[in-house]
Amino acid sequence: MVAAQAGVGRPRLAPRQREGASAREEILDAAAELFSVQGYTATSTRAIAESVGIRQASLYYHFSSKEQILAELLVGTVLPSLDVAAVLADSPQTAPARIWALAAFDVRLLCSGRWNLGALYLLPELRPANLAPFYTERQRLRAGYGALIDEGVTHGSFVVDDAATATDLVFGLVESVVLVRQDRGTLDPGRFAPAIADGCLRLLSCTGRRLAAAHRQGAALLADL
Repeated sequence: MVAAQAGVGRPRLAPRQREGASAREEILDAAAELFSVQGYTATSTRAIAESVGIRQASLYYHFSSKEQILAELLVGTVLPSLDVAAVLADSPQTAPARIWALAAFDVRLLCSGRWNLGALYLLPELRPANLAPFYTERQRLRAGYGALIDEGVTHGSFVVDDAATATDLVFGLVESVVLVRQDRGTLDPGRFAPAIADGCLRLLSCTGRRLAAAHRQGAALLADL
C-alpha cells in the first residue's frame, strides 16, 4: 500500500528545463517564450507542456486554459508598476519627479523581462472576457499616471490643453518601448528608461531646469524603491 502511494502523481516527461521555482512558474516561462516567438494563436497548451517537460494534463492542473495563462502573464506586466504608483502617490516629492520615477520604472520593467510580453498587448485576439482583470489593472495604472498629471497641472508644473489626452500620450510613450524591443530585440533599460521618462515630461511642457531637477529627484526616488 505504501509503495503504491509513493507512485501517486505523474512524473515529468523530461528533466527540469525551465526557469521558475515551481511547475506553475515554469509553465508561465514556457508560454511567455512561445507566445512571444511563434504567436499566441499558433501556440497550443500541448506545445507549452512539452516545452516544460510535463504532460498536457499536468498543465491543466495549474491552469484551466491557454487564456488563463495569457491573462496571468499580462497582469504580471502591470502589477509591479501599480505597486510603485501606490508608493509614489504618497511621496512628498513634486509631481514631475514622481511621473519621472513611475515612467522610468515602467520602462525598466517592460525592457528587462526575459521575453517581450508587452508586445502581447497588440494581439488582435486580446479581448476575451477572462482577460478583464488585466484590462482593469492596466486602466488603474493609467489612472495613476493621470492623477499625477492632474496634480502637476493644478500646481502649475505641467501645461497641457487636455489632461486626459496628455495622459494617453504619456502612457503611450511608455508602452512604445515594446514596439522598439520588438524591432531591435534586447534593450538597455539603463538607456531607455531615463530617455523615455524625460520624454514624458517634455510632453507635459516640463523642460529645461525643471526637467533636469525632476530627472535628478525622480532618479533618487527610483533608487529608494
